[in-house]
Amino acid sequence: MRTVPHPAADELTLPSVLHALSDPARLDIVRGLASGDEQPCGLLAPSISKSTLSHHLKVLRECGLTATRVNGTRRLVSLRKADLESRFPGLLDCVLSESKAA
Repeated sequence: MRTVPHPAADELTLPSVLHALSDPARLDIVRGLASGDEQPCGLLAPSISKSTLSHHLKVLRECGLTATRVNGTRRLVSLRKADLESRFPGLLDCVLSESKAA
């Protein structure tokens, strides 16, 4: 089974996380994952082309915001809430609450 590389929790950096969240499409993806449920990547942003969605998911995974698990031919994506909260307490809640107000 193929595994997808993810940074360790102690490797997460604030500039890379904020950069990933600065894009409206990526912020929408994170907002969609905030419920806590693992979701197939194809359902995260149906209005975005597959290649663009792949790019956004790669940026989110490489900065440590999301985790991707391969299950057969599907890729399931989840938000790394616990890792983000331990590394940057309150950041995710603040960003998500502000993005809803905007």
